[in-house]
Amino acid sequence: MTRSHAGPGSSHRLGFAVKVLAGGGLPSHDTRRWQAGPHLRNSLEALRRILDHLDRHDLRMYRMATSLAPYASHPGLPQFHHQVAECAEELADVGSAARARDIRLSTHPGQYTVLNSERDEVRGAAVAELEVQASLLDAMGLGHDAVVVLHVGSAAGGRDAALDRFCAGFDRLSERARARLAVENDDRAFDITDVLELARRTGLRVIFDVLHHRCHDREGIDAGDALAAALDTWPAGVAPKVHFSSPRLDVQERRVRVGRRVERRMVLPQLRAHADLIDPIWFEHFLRDIGRGRDFDIMLEAKAKDVALMRLRAQLAERGVPTHAGRLVLAN
Repeated sequence: MTRSHAGPGSSHRLGFAVKVLAGGGLPSHDTRRWQAGPHLRNSLEALRRILDHLDRHDLRMYRMATSLAPYASHPGLPQFHHQVAECAEELADVGSAARARDIRLSTHPGQYTVLNSERDEVRGAAVAELEVQASLLDAMGLGHDAVVVLHVGSAAGGRDAALDRFCAGFDRLSERARARLAVENDDRAFDITDVLELARRTGLRVIFDVLHHRCHDREGIDAGDALAAALDTWPAGVAPKVHFSSPRLDVQERRVRVGRRVERRMVLPQLRAHADLIDPIWFEHFLRDIGRGRDFDIMLEAKAKDVALMRLRAQLAERGVPTHAGRLVLAN
């Protein structure tokens, strides 16, 4: 899918992350501890079944488990470091299956992959992990839209020092790992202006997270302007990707011991907490009024995973927003 700045409408693949919940669920990867000898080969069998599930339900984007190759970057477990090479044929086959089904794949290393840490051993571990993630996507023969999404990381020492450390960490990556990396605005420390600066300094593509922008936006940038700036960091011919989630709205009850008594107290959710489902009203508004007719793919970050995606898609269909070939299609 190629992007456009204007036209008769817009087109969007929807995706979800890691866990398949519909139909009783599916395993995402080999989750055994290192003592049991987990292996990428087993994870790829799980991924094949997930690709079958995606194809049956016309779902065309998916975020793979970061631990697809278990312990592949662990410095103390060198016996796991050669899994990508050991599974070269299987990776090529799975990548071919994804491409044939037009399924866009990505990964998103978590909070322990900190490329701009002040600690050298943490930076080194982050470099090793990002190299593994890039090698997986390369071995699968995936296109330029298959990215490794990363947050900026540590804010220690202030914003300027943190961004400088990120650029220094980026320089330690191989060319292939740099080519796969994309950077996302977060909800606490580094907002859209920070990641756009990194994009200018490094050439990285920006993943715009809509809820994060609502939570952390120092300069009060209009969401449409922030989205447009992020989309413009992607090269022509490659569909940009954004993250979308709805905040939790449910009130929980917690028991708290006060002396000899146990009291029940209401706990209000934080704005940054993801809801189980996606608010279809806000989502449609985002596409029509903020997306401004541009094409981009959308990773849904909802607790109900593929169930949430299919529920949203059905709700949008009732509103006259159909899905064709795995893409939402909005007419102007």
